[in-house]
Amino acid sequence: MRVFLDTNVIASATATRGLCADLLRTVIEFHELVVADCLVEETRRVLREKFGAPQDLIHDVVRLLTQDAIRSEALPHADLPLRDPADVAIVSAAANGSAEVLVTGDREILDLRQVGSMEILAPREFWERARGGPPGGGPPR
Repeated sequence: MRVFLDTNVIASATATRGLCADLLRTVIEFHELVVADCLVEETRRVLREKFGAPQDLIHDVVRLLTQDAIRSEALPHADLPLRDPADVAIVSAAANGSAEVLVTGDREILDLRQVGSMEILAPREFWERARGGPPGGGPPR
């Protein structure tokens, strides 16, 4: 499945152990990760400014995100009722990369629920669908 992870999911996966870290590993191992330059740049900024992550960690995260990922462009969709231009770029990049699922913790994006054929799910929703249960559960179905 083609999956686009929002910046908040990637930053949480990098900064903490738990659901988002497990989710990132699962997507990289069992799915096709879709990324865009806007996502990579926002991830760099958030890790540096909000989490105070060291530059070598940020470099490793960017390399992990881009090494085998499907690249997409953030050409904006005109029909997205989102206030934040950065959110429009993220959702557009996910849709333009033919992601089947966009995983985010952003409430405004989650409220869209779907853009075209792409579903928008919270991390827990995606986890339960992809892994069939709580963290530590069995292999993907």
